Amino acid sequence: MAEKIGFVGLGIMGKPMARNLMKAGYQLNVYDLFPEPVNELAAEGASPSDSPADVAAKSGVTIVMVQDGPQSEVASLGENGIVRGASPGHLVVDMSSIAPGISQKIGAALSDAGVNFLDAPVSGGEPFAISGDLAIMVGGGAENFERAKPLFDVIGKSSVLCGGFGAGNVTKLANQICVGANIHGLAEALALATKAGVDPQTVFEAIRGGLAGSNVMNAKAPMMIERNFQPGFRIELHYKDINNAMQTARELNMPLQVTANLQQVLTSLVVNGHGKDDHAGILKFVEFASGVQVKRP
Repeated sequence: MAEKIGFVGLGIMGKPMARNLMKAGYQLNVYDLFPEPVNELAAEGASPSDSPADVAAKSGVTIVMVQDGPQSEVASLGENGIVRGASPGHLVVDMSSIAPGISQKIGAALSDAGVNFLDAPVSGGEPFAISGDLAIMVGGGAENFERAKPLFDVIGKSSVLCGGFGAGNVTKLANQICVGANIHGLAEALALATKAGVDPQTVFEAIRGGLAGSNVMNAKAPMMIERNFQPGFRIELHYKDINNAMQTARELNMPLQVTANLQQVLTSLVVNGHGKDDHAGILKFVEFASGVQVKRP
Protein backbone atom coordinates (compact mmCIF):
# COMPACT_ATOMS: atom_id res chain seq x y z
CA MET A 1 0.00 0.00 0.00
CA ALA A 2 3.06 2.25 -0.06
CA GLU A 3 2.57 3.08 -3.73
CA LYS A 4 0.93 6.48 -4.12
CA ILE A 5 -2.15 6.63 -6.33
CA GLY A 6 -3.18 9.40 -8.69
CA PHE A 7 -6.79 10.02 -9.67
CA VAL A 8 -7.82 12.16 -12.65
CA GLY A 9 -11.54 12.87 -13.03
CA LEU A 10 -13.70 13.38 -9.92
CA GLY A 11 -17.20 13.39 -11.35
CA ILE A 12 -20.29 11.42 -10.39
CA MET A 13 -18.32 8.16 -10.55
CA GLY A 14 -14.73 9.23 -9.95
CA LYS A 15 -15.25 11.08 -6.67
CA PRO A 16 -16.79 8.17 -4.73
CA MET A 17 -14.25 5.76 -6.24
CA ALA A 18 -11.40 8.01 -5.09
CA ARG A 19 -13.00 8.39 -1.69
CA ASN A 20 -13.19 4.61 -1.24
CA LEU A 21 -9.48 4.31 -2.01
CA MET A 22 -8.74 6.96 0.60
CA LYS A 23 -10.90 5.14 3.15
CA ALA A 24 -8.84 2.01 2.41
CA GLY A 25 -5.68 3.88 3.39
CA TYR A 26 -4.24 4.90 0.03
CA GLN A 27 -2.54 8.27 -0.37
CA LEU A 28 -4.20 10.03 -3.31
CA ASN A 29 -3.03 12.83 -5.61
CA VAL A 30 -6.13 14.17 -7.34
CA TYR A 31 -7.03 16.39 -10.29
CA ASP A 32 -10.22 17.53 -11.99
CA LEU A 33 -11.05 20.35 -14.38
CA PHE A 34 -13.40 21.71 -11.72
CA PRO A 35 -12.00 22.80 -8.34
CA GLU A 36 -14.99 21.81 -6.17
CA PRO A 37 -14.43 18.04 -6.00
CA VAL A 38 -10.67 18.54 -5.68
CA ASN A 39 -11.20 20.84 -2.71
CA GLU A 40 -13.72 18.44 -1.19
CA LEU A 41 -11.32 15.50 -1.29
CA ALA A 42 -8.39 17.67 -0.23
CA ALA A 43 -10.35 18.51 2.92
CA GLU A 44 -10.52 14.74 3.54
CA GLY A 45 -6.78 14.22 3.11
CA ALA A 46 -6.07 14.01 -0.63
CA SER A 47 -3.28 16.04 -2.21
CA PRO A 48 -4.48 18.41 -4.97
CA SER A 49 -2.56 18.56 -8.24
CA ASP A 50 -2.35 21.11 -11.04
CA SER A 51 -2.68 18.76 -14.03
CA PRO A 52 -2.70 15.08 -15.00
CA ALA A 53 1.07 15.39 -15.55
CA ASP A 54 1.48 16.69 -12.00
CA VAL A 55 -0.63 13.79 -10.68
CA ALA A 56 1.56 11.26 -12.50
CA ALA A 57 4.80 12.86 -11.34
CA LYS A 58 3.73 12.31 -7.72
CA SER A 59 2.24 8.82 -8.14
CA GLY A 60 3.13 5.28 -9.17
CA VAL A 61 -0.32 4.45 -10.54
CA THR A 62 -2.78 6.93 -12.05
CA ILE A 63 -6.48 6.14 -12.45
CA VAL A 64 -8.41 8.07 -15.10
CA MET A 65 -12.20 8.39 -14.87
CA VAL A 66 -13.51 10.87 -17.43
CA GLN A 67 -16.56 11.08 -19.66
CA ASP A 68 -15.45 9.98 -23.13
CA GLY A 69 -12.59 9.13 -25.47
CA PRO A 70 -11.42 12.65 -26.33
CA GLN A 71 -11.11 13.49 -22.62
CA SER A 72 -9.19 10.26 -22.02
CA GLU A 73 -6.75 11.11 -24.80
CA VAL A 74 -6.16 14.59 -23.36
CA ALA A 75 -5.73 13.22 -19.82
CA SER A 76 -3.14 10.63 -20.89
CA LEU A 77 -1.48 12.06 -23.99
CA GLY A 78 -2.23 15.80 -24.03
CA GLU A 79 0.11 18.73 -23.51
CA ASN A 80 -0.30 18.42 -19.73
CA GLY A 81 -1.18 14.73 -19.85
CA ILE A 82 -0.03 11.86 -17.70
CA VAL A 83 2.66 10.86 -20.18
CA ARG A 84 4.43 14.20 -19.54
CA GLY A 85 4.90 13.47 -15.84
CA ALA A 86 5.05 9.70 -15.63
CA SER A 87 8.29 7.86 -14.93
CA PRO A 88 9.12 4.62 -16.77
CA GLY A 89 7.07 1.79 -15.30
CA HIS A 90 4.21 4.07 -14.25
CA LEU A 91 0.80 2.40 -14.62
CA VAL A 92 -2.20 4.22 -16.11
CA VAL A 93 -5.57 2.60 -15.38
CA ASP A 94 -8.20 4.25 -17.57
CA MET A 95 -11.57 3.35 -16.03
CA SER A 96 -13.52 5.56 -18.42
CA SER A 97 -16.05 4.00 -20.80
CA ILE A 98 -14.67 4.83 -24.25
CA ALA A 99 -14.41 3.33 -27.73
CA PRO A 100 -12.11 0.30 -27.75
CA GLY A 101 -10.05 1.77 -30.61
CA ILE A 102 -9.22 4.82 -28.51
CA SER A 103 -8.10 2.59 -25.63
CA GLN A 104 -5.81 0.77 -28.05
CA LYS A 105 -4.41 4.09 -29.31
CA ILE A 106 -3.74 5.37 -25.79
CA GLY A 107 -2.23 2.06 -24.70
CA ALA A 108 0.13 1.93 -27.68
CA ALA A 109 1.28 5.53 -27.23
CA LEU A 110 1.93 5.08 -23.52
CA SER A 111 3.77 1.81 -24.13
CA ASP A 112 6.06 3.60 -26.59
CA ALA A 113 6.87 6.04 -23.77
CA GLY A 114 7.64 3.24 -21.30
CA VAL A 115 4.35 3.67 -19.41
CA ASN A 116 2.08 0.71 -18.65
CA PHE A 117 -1.64 0.78 -19.42
CA LEU A 118 -4.92 -0.93 -18.61
CA ASP A 119 -8.38 -0.03 -19.86
CA ALA A 120 -10.78 -0.92 -17.05
CA PRO A 121 -14.31 0.45 -17.50
CA VAL A 122 -16.89 -0.25 -14.82
CA SER A 123 -20.56 -1.12 -14.49
CA GLY A 124 -22.89 -0.32 -11.62
CA GLY A 125 -23.44 3.43 -11.78
CA GLU A 126 -23.16 5.90 -8.93
CA PRO A 127 -24.78 3.66 -6.27
CA PHE A 128 -22.16 0.93 -6.78
CA ALA A 129 -19.37 3.51 -7.09
CA ILE A 130 -20.36 4.72 -3.62
CA SER A 131 -20.70 1.25 -2.12
CA GLY A 132 -17.54 -0.11 -3.78
CA ASP A 133 -19.44 -2.85 -5.62
CA LEU A 134 -18.60 -2.01 -9.23
CA ALA A 135 -17.98 -4.69 -11.85
CA ILE A 136 -14.64 -3.97 -13.54
CA MET A 137 -13.79 -5.17 -17.06
CA VAL A 138 -10.08 -4.99 -17.84
CA GLY A 139 -7.93 -4.97 -20.97
CA GLY A 140 -4.12 -5.18 -20.89
CA GLY A 141 -1.33 -7.37 -19.58
CA ALA A 142 -1.69 -9.92 -16.80
CA GLU A 143 1.21 -8.46 -14.77
CA ASN A 144 -0.35 -4.99 -14.77
CA PHE A 145 -3.73 -6.48 -13.91
CA GLU A 146 -2.21 -8.13 -10.84
CA ARG A 147 -0.54 -4.85 -9.90
CA ALA A 148 -3.87 -3.04 -10.06
CA LYS A 149 -5.92 -5.83 -8.46
CA PRO A 150 -5.68 -4.47 -4.88
CA LEU A 151 -7.15 -1.19 -6.14
CA PHE A 152 -9.88 -3.01 -8.05
CA ASP A 153 -10.74 -4.97 -4.90
CA VAL A 154 -11.45 -1.68 -3.09
CA ILE A 155 -13.40 -0.06 -5.93
CA GLY A 156 -15.41 -3.07 -7.07
CA LYS A 157 -16.84 -6.45 -6.15
CA SER A 158 -15.42 -8.14 -9.26
CA SER A 159 -12.64 -7.57 -11.78
CA VAL A 160 -11.96 -9.73 -14.82
CA LEU A 161 -9.05 -9.54 -17.27
CA CYS A 162 -10.80 -9.80 -20.66
CA GLY A 163 -7.85 -9.59 -23.09
CA GLY A 164 -5.43 -7.04 -24.49
CA PHE A 165 -5.78 -3.28 -24.86
CA GLY A 166 -9.40 -2.39 -25.66
CA ALA A 167 -10.87 -5.69 -24.47
CA GLY A 168 -12.18 -4.06 -21.31
CA ASN A 169 -14.13 -1.53 -23.33
CA VAL A 170 -15.41 -4.16 -25.78
CA THR A 171 -16.77 -5.98 -22.74
CA LYS A 172 -18.29 -2.76 -21.39
CA LEU A 173 -20.07 -2.19 -24.71
CA ALA A 174 -21.51 -5.71 -24.47
CA ASN A 175 -22.66 -4.87 -20.95
CA GLN A 176 -24.32 -1.64 -22.06
CA ILE A 177 -26.18 -3.36 -24.89
CA CYS A 178 -27.61 -5.88 -22.42
CA VAL A 179 -28.47 -3.25 -19.81
CA GLY A 180 -30.12 -0.86 -22.28
CA ALA A 181 -32.15 -3.54 -24.00
CA ASN A 182 -33.25 -4.87 -20.61
CA ILE A 183 -34.39 -1.43 -19.43
CA HIS A 184 -36.28 -0.83 -22.68
CA GLY A 185 -38.03 -4.19 -22.44
CA LEU A 186 -38.88 -3.57 -18.77
CA ALA A 187 -40.36 -0.17 -19.63
CA GLU A 188 -42.57 -1.72 -22.30
CA ALA A 189 -43.68 -4.48 -19.91
CA LEU A 190 -44.72 -2.04 -17.19
CA ALA A 191 -46.45 0.21 -19.72
CA LEU A 192 -48.39 -2.76 -21.07
CA ALA A 193 -49.44 -3.76 -17.56
CA THR A 194 -50.60 -0.24 -16.74
CA LYS A 195 -52.59 0.13 -19.94
CA ALA A 196 -54.26 -3.24 -19.32
CA GLY A 197 -55.30 -2.10 -15.85
CA VAL A 198 -52.88 -4.27 -13.86
CA ASP A 199 -50.81 -2.76 -11.05
CA PRO A 200 -47.21 -2.50 -12.37
CA GLN A 201 -45.89 -3.07 -8.85
CA THR A 202 -47.77 -6.36 -8.70
CA VAL A 203 -46.37 -7.36 -12.09
CA PHE A 204 -42.85 -6.56 -10.92
CA GLU A 205 -43.29 -8.61 -7.74
CA ALA A 206 -44.75 -11.52 -9.72
CA ILE A 207 -42.03 -11.77 -12.37
CA ARG A 208 -38.88 -10.71 -10.53
CA GLY A 209 -38.31 -14.21 -9.13
CA GLY A 210 -38.65 -15.95 -12.50
CA LEU A 211 -36.52 -16.09 -15.61
CA ALA A 212 -37.26 -12.44 -16.42
CA GLY A 213 -35.82 -11.29 -13.11
CA SER A 214 -32.48 -9.47 -13.19
CA ASN A 215 -30.34 -6.93 -11.39
CA VAL A 216 -31.56 -4.39 -13.93
CA MET A 217 -35.19 -5.13 -13.12
CA ASN A 218 -34.59 -4.97 -9.37
CA ALA A 219 -32.82 -1.61 -9.70
CA LYS A 220 -34.95 0.10 -12.34
CA ALA A 221 -38.54 -1.15 -11.88
CA PRO A 222 -38.97 0.65 -8.53
CA MET A 223 -37.55 3.82 -10.05
CA MET A 224 -39.99 3.64 -12.96
CA ILE A 225 -43.00 2.94 -10.73
CA GLU A 226 -42.02 5.76 -8.34
CA ARG A 227 -41.14 8.04 -11.29
CA ASN A 228 -37.72 8.63 -9.80
CA PHE A 229 -35.35 9.60 -12.59
CA GLN A 230 -32.57 11.08 -10.46
CA PRO A 231 -29.40 9.95 -12.21
CA GLY A 232 -27.36 7.02 -11.05
CA PHE A 233 -26.28 6.63 -14.66
CA ARG A 234 -27.39 9.31 -17.09
CA ILE A 235 -29.14 8.67 -20.40
CA GLU A 236 -26.58 10.85 -22.17
CA LEU A 237 -23.77 8.58 -20.99
CA HIS A 238 -25.61 5.43 -22.04
CA TYR A 239 -26.21 7.12 -25.39
CA LYS A 240 -22.46 7.69 -25.71
CA ASP A 241 -21.77 4.03 -24.98
CA ILE A 242 -24.33 2.80 -27.50
CA ASN A 243 -22.90 5.15 -30.13
CA ASN A 244 -19.50 3.59 -29.41
CA ALA A 245 -21.03 0.13 -29.77
CA MET A 246 -22.49 1.01 -33.16
CA GLN A 247 -19.18 2.55 -34.27
CA THR A 248 -17.36 -0.61 -33.25
CA ALA A 249 -19.94 -2.76 -35.07
CA ARG A 250 -19.42 -0.71 -38.24
CA GLU A 251 -15.67 -1.20 -37.97
CA LEU A 252 -16.28 -4.95 -37.65
CA ASN A 253 -18.83 -4.92 -40.50
CA MET A 254 -21.62 -6.52 -38.50
CA PRO A 255 -25.30 -5.70 -37.83
CA LEU A 256 -26.63 -5.01 -34.34
CA GLN A 257 -30.38 -4.76 -34.77
CA VAL A 258 -31.44 -4.39 -31.12
CA THR A 259 -28.59 -1.97 -30.45
CA ALA A 260 -29.49 0.15 -33.48
CA ASN A 261 -33.06 0.46 -32.19
CA LEU A 262 -31.78 1.36 -28.72
CA GLN A 263 -29.60 4.06 -30.28
CA GLN A 264 -32.70 5.65 -31.84
CA VAL A 265 -34.58 5.53 -28.54
CA LEU A 266 -31.71 7.21 -26.71
CA THR A 267 -31.27 9.76 -29.49
CA SER A 268 -34.92 10.77 -29.11
CA LEU A 269 -34.58 11.14 -25.35
CA VAL A 270 -31.42 13.25 -25.60
CA VAL A 271 -32.89 15.47 -28.34
CA ASN A 272 -36.00 16.02 -26.22
CA GLY A 273 -34.06 17.16 -23.17
CA HIS A 274 -33.98 14.00 -21.06
CA GLY A 275 -30.25 13.30 -21.30
CA LYS A 276 -29.62 14.17 -17.65
CA ASP A 277 -32.22 11.66 -16.42
CA ASP A 278 -31.27 8.22 -15.14
CA HIS A 279 -31.47 5.62 -17.89
CA ALA A 280 -34.62 4.33 -16.19
CA GLY A 281 -36.01 7.35 -18.05
CA ILE A 282 -36.12 5.19 -21.21
CA LEU A 283 -39.62 4.70 -19.80
CA LYS A 284 -40.47 8.23 -20.97
CA PHE A 285 -39.93 7.22 -24.60
CA VAL A 286 -42.21 4.19 -24.17
CA GLU A 287 -44.86 6.26 -22.42
CA PHE A 288 -44.88 8.85 -25.18
CA ALA A 289 -45.14 6.18 -27.87
CA SER A 290 -47.91 4.24 -26.07
CA GLY A 291 -49.89 7.14 -24.67
CA VAL A 292 -49.84 5.72 -21.14
CA GLN A 293 -48.06 6.79 -17.95
CA VAL A 294 -46.84 3.97 -15.74
CA LYS A 295 -48.38 4.32 -12.30
CA ARG A 296 -50.14 2.34 -9.63
CA PRO A 297 -53.97 2.31 -9.64
